[in-house]
Amino acid sequence: MMLDFPLPCAVAPERAGGILVSVMQVRDLRVGVMEDWLGASAVWALLALVSLALAAQQATLHVDVKLVSVFVNVTDRNGAVVGGLKREDFALTEDGRPQRIAVFERQSELPLNLTLAIDTSGSVRKDMAEEADAARRFAHAILRSQDQMSLLQFATQVRELTPFTNQMSQIDRGLGKLRGDWATALYDAISYGSRQLGENPGRSPRRVLVVVSDGDDTAKGATYAQALDAALRNEVMIYTIIDVPIEASAGRDLGGEHALITLAEQTGGKSFYESDGGLDKAFARVSDDLRTQYLLGYYPKDQEPGSAFHRVQVKVPRAAAEGFNIRHKAGYYIDAAGMGK
Repeated sequence: MMLDFPLPCAVAPERAGGILVSVMQVRDLRVGVMEDWLGASAVWALLALVSLALAAQQATLHVDVKLVSVFVNVTDRNGAVVGGLKREDFALTEDGRPQRIAVFERQSELPLNLTLAIDTSGSVRKDMAEEADAARRFAHAILRSQDQMSLLQFATQVRELTPFTNQMSQIDRGLGKLRGDWATALYDAISYGSRQLGENPGRSPRRVLVVVSDGDDTAKGATYAQALDAALRNEVMIYTIIDVPIEASAGRDLGGEHALITLAEQTGGKSFYESDGGLDKAFARVSDDLRTQYLLGYYPKDQEPGSAFHRVQVKVPRAAAEGFNIRHKAGYYIDAAGMGK
């Protein structure tokens, strides 16, 4: 949003030195005639004064204020979706400062840009065919005509199988190209997927990265901190489906699982375990979560000076302290790709 504030003129252009003039009259007067009347110095002083007045009148102060979009999910203590909330039910702060909610939507109809990243490394590739089938059903169920989806696989390297499209035939062909390898470039995949979502020409603020993995990052590439930074800078919500091959395995990467959970929490997404009902159920939960989001938008007021990252908090004041579980991104960078005008 561009706000224009005209600067006040120091002097009215139609009056200068007590002599009534107009812009057109000044333009048409002959300097020689005025010199005879007022004297040369008075004429040039008058012309300079009129020019300054016109310049001051035309000057405008431009302040560029960008809309911050916050997607919010609200559930009760039993995990049931809380629907029917209104704009006035929410309170939103940035860095502790109250903000006015300028945009409010239930079950946002904004276009969805979604990237599905599937782990095909040695630790999970025995489930590859099952993952492809479940992912295909998920894509067919969630994708609308206004949405776009891309497909990544990651093992030793990250590979794009399908660029952003809304053509199901292309997504199906991409899922048929899944190939395994041994290492796991998990954080590379999250970093790459986040940047691709931020650079997609569609530029929808509703950007989602769905990651299917066991959380075991074994490639020497991006770190957890770099992956989280890429997601936050590109305004990406991460949903993770944790596929643990052997529940009681001594080699199970609990740290990696925790990282997937934390990445989802920090970006406003959610994590699900494949073991809790299978991949189809996990994908269905992702779809349901995306369909029941509130969109809150605001133009920052009294922003913390000199801060690159701004923390956001959303509450429902009428609810008891532990009554509702409210999920949203932790905050945003001032230069984030998803900032809208």
